[in-house]
Amino acid sequence: MSATLGGPGRRPRLVLATANPHKLSELARILADERIDVELAGLDRFPGAPRVAETGATFAENALLKARAVAAFTGLPVIAEDSGLCVDALNGMPGVLSARWSGRHGDDEANLRLVLAQVADVPDERLGAHFTCAAALVLPSGREHVSEGTLRGRLVREPRGTNGFGYDPIFVPEGEDRTTAQMSGAEKDAISHRGRALRGLRPVIAAHLARAAQP
Repeated sequence: MSATLGGPGRRPRLVLATANPHKLSELARILADERIDVELAGLDRFPGAPRVAETGATFAENALLKARAVAAFTGLPVIAEDSGLCVDALNGMPGVLSARWSGRHGDDEANLRLVLAQVADVPDERLGAHFTCAAALVLPSGREHVSEGTLRGRLVREPRGTNGFGYDPIFVPEGEDRTTAQMSGAEKDAISHRGRALRGLRPVIAAHLARAAQP
């Protein structure tokens, strides 16, 4: 087995290029449910790994920026994702700015409250929104693959639920009465934008592992 996959007697390694513990656990859970037999490692396992600024104009560009940089640093297969909330009444914003919409990166509560304030005068029937995720896989060979997933729904006026993160407490998927923060992890994974994006990468990951395992 290739050294980049962990060495003899070890499971293949796949890096998830995130330092966000919520995203790391969700990505790991989705990949485990897809029965991808790899050893998953977050950025915390690689001291000095680059923290890449999300300067791209699209989710796919940002995902590739992060995956390329971490793959170059680790020499391992890397998955990176970028995702966000796109609100119809805000012309698709916050979009790629979702994580820093309030001005400080990763302040979920401030970001959520700002979106609610911005749609305060929008009628309920115009509170349509969707989550989008782009997941990028960069392999040691330099090959790159991007898969995207979308979950449509609507916003609610007050946060509900404690199981999610980010904008989950104010987002209700189509066909649901619950927010994604009121769902179990398994329920959310089955329909989520991240779940859909990652499942799109599964055939490529499986093919890469099969090739790498050949003598």
